[in-house]
Amino acid sequence: MRHPVPRFTRLLVAVVSIAVGVPASASAMAIPGAFGSPAPHHHRHHGRLPLPAMRICEYLHAHKHSHTCTGPRPKGTQPAGTRPVTQVKPKGPAVMLPLQRKAVQRQYSSITAYTTPTSGSGPSGITEGPDGAMWFTENSADKIGRVTTDGTFTVYSTPSSDSQLADIAVGLDGNLWAVEHNTDKIAKITTSGAITEYSLPTAGAHPWGIAAGSDGNLWFTETDGNAIGKITASGTVTEYPLPTTGAFPITITAGPDGALWFTEAFAGNIGRIDTDGTITETAAPTAGSGYSVPIGITTGADGNLWFTDEGTDQVDSLTPAGTFSQYPAGDDETGLWGITSGPDGNVWFTGQNSNSVGDVTVDGTVTMTSLPGTDNVPWELATGPDNDLWLTEYATDQVSKLTLP
Repeated sequence: MRHPVPRFTRLLVAVVSIAVGVPASASAMAIPGAFGSPAPHHHRHHGRLPLPAMRICEYLHAHKHSHTCTGPRPKGTQPAGTRPVTQVKPKGPAVMLPLQRKAVQRQYSSITAYTTPTSGSGPSGITEGPDGAMWFTENSADKIGRVTTDGTFTVYSTPSSDSQLADIAVGLDGNLWAVEHNTDKIAKITTSGAITEYSLPTAGAHPWGIAAGSDGNLWFTETDGNAIGKITASGTVTEYPLPTTGAFPITITAGPDGALWFTEAFAGNIGRIDTDGTITETAAPTAGSGYSVPIGITTGADGNLWFTDEGTDQVDSLTPAGTFSQYPAGDDETGLWGITSGPDGNVWFTGQNSNSVGDVTVDGTVTMTSLPGTDNVPWELATGPDNDLWLTEYATDQVSKLTLP
């Protein structure tokens, strides 16, 4: 998550530029050894990321490692042909497990990549819509996109410019709700494309994550507002300050207990907020790194919370009762970010810097596999209505569909 490529890089597949509403030309790529191969041992880091990711990179630079957040640098020390893939799930309190190795497994049988209609769009958040299509945000283009399972795109521009759209979620009202990071707004979009924007009370709040709550409201994070926000279907916003100052809450998900759970990247906490606004924070384990930097969070098929931790280079689980388990999922170069519960019951996550996706079974077996191309910057994932896994690729302006075996 530290050094994405420039947007002119187009290394995944050659996809013809398309007009809005016209089916995309897509390439479903055959899988010989490539899809069963490990994440690459060498990769480059260039360009820039959305602002929250750059802020987190700079935080890691100051506290964890000496790597810079711009320019190329070599890959870390993973032996060629292997990845850390197998751990035995611990019982009881959190522990740091030694990395074990086994042959890398194929994770998906094919990948179909669709290029967005807008060049330099920077696809970011993604979710399954209520209309049987996938909806996503374009962080660099002020657009919210819709793509059908056969690759037909439609895009809608937000009324505000330089909005830097972030996460997107479906509300219980049947609309899509997206976060405008730079303009401090939450946008509601109907499935027909009508957009309504709601301004937040706090200027400079810089929201990022969003999720639907069990109470029928949308809940979101305010990275610089240091708060969790709630917005009703009619647009009324309430903000709840966090107990820890400078926590930098980044992503949020509906938990198995009816509460909302979120990550605090700079505080190293996992937060929980009841729908009445009561907040509790729990420190995530730091393992040997000394710093936990939790990023993405989701609820797994096992009823636990799962999150990516760029500070410890692990994917962790957390029971609602507060017990952590940790699973090594890379190194300083992996760039752990997005995470979701997949159609196969596993938890899937992205490695931005290693150009890879990974999955972890609920009993703790981790597998990572590289994507075709180089430096795609895989960002967020979501399960689609076709039971495939959909992925945004920030640097290549692509939304890709991963078909599982």
